[in-house]
Amino acid sequence: MRQRIARTLGGVALVALVASGAACSGSGGEDDAAGGEACGSKIAFFGALTGSSAALGINENNGVKLAVDKYNKENADCKVEQVELDSQGSPDQAPQLAQRAIDDEKILGIVGPAYSGESEAANPLFSEAGLVHITASATNPTLAQQKWPTFFRAVGNDLSQGPAAATYIKNVLKAEKVYVIDDQSAYGVGLADEVKKLLGATVVGSDKVQGEGKQTDFSASVTKVKSSGATVVFYGGYYQEAGLIRKQLTGAGVTATLVAGDGVNDPAYISSAGQAAAEGTILTCPCQPAAKAKGTFAADYQALNGVAPGTYSDTAYDAANILLAGIKDGKATREALLEFVKGYSGEGVAATYKFTETGELDPAQVKVWAYKVQGGQVVPDQEIPKS
Repeated sequence: MRQRIARTLGGVALVALVASGAACSGSGGEDDAAGGEACGSKIAFFGALTGSSAALGINENNGVKLAVDKYNKENADCKVEQVELDSQGSPDQAPQLAQRAIDDEKILGIVGPAYSGESEAANPLFSEAGLVHITASATNPTLAQQKWPTFFRAVGNDLSQGPAAATYIKNVLKAEKVYVIDDQSAYGVGLADEVKKLLGATVVGSDKVQGEGKQTDFSASVTKVKSSGATVVFYGGYYQEAGLIRKQLTGAGVTATLVAGDGVNDPAYISSAGQAAAEGTILTCPCQPAAKAKGTFAADYQALNGVAPGTYSDTAYDAANILLAGIKDGKATREALLEFVKGYSGEGVAATYKFTETGELDPAQVKVWAYKVQGGQVVPDQEIPKS
């Protein structure tokens, strides 16, 4: 029956598995999924729900919310509770939030942390506690290099996104002079360094700014960009500062195209920059357009949350469903759920999931897209070929 469902439903196999109580694959089903110890378990979302970086966190939290809502409707006699851990995107907040999750023995798994900086602060604690966590968006490659046994990533890392952004700048924008700015965060620096590495001598200058809402005047950086003669500016960081930089570049008469990564890939960037200034911006993401998510995900997300899915809504939904599939399969302890995720393989709405020994998504499943700000909206431009 399990194999027949998977063959028949294809793209929605992961969701079907959660509903039916079957696991795509894992470490075995020593407990009966129909109830028992797994009932009353919790999963948590860990990321920014307030503060200057909240838009991406809200996208993900809403995806988790949809997964839990569907699960509980289909398993009314054995529900799972969602816990929201608002980090505000700050590494300083992360350790105490991680400890809060660890201290709640009912929490068996985490979707998150959402950002690389907070991941660096929280993941060692999760590792020590044996609490499995699947990030839907933290892309710094060094996270997997720490060999935390509880760490898993449902998207590609910046070793795929950085080269893809550089490829787009080189082959599509055909830039001969590029200026690179980063926000000094673990995410921003890592992504900017990958772009600089691949563009080489095309990079005519670089600068650093402060993120997390700590800086609003970027006139010094704008002056440097203007003096460099760059036709493309790459920014490694998040949407709030990116929007202000774009606005101030435009105000100074700089027409260079702004290119940025997934941390800027949100409509909130347009609000920060202003529609006219944001027009033409290129945003990369190791994520497919939400409209390409399989099954009824987009419609269901809209119906529950009152907004369309955004960046990483679908990957967070899939990450939550992986955890829920394990719970449904009777994995009622943190140790059992961790082993389940290690051995997991299955298809979600955003991708097919199988993890490497270091917790990375199978590289064969990683795709990077370019998006463009056009007419006041972030719209898909093209999938960037692997270099």
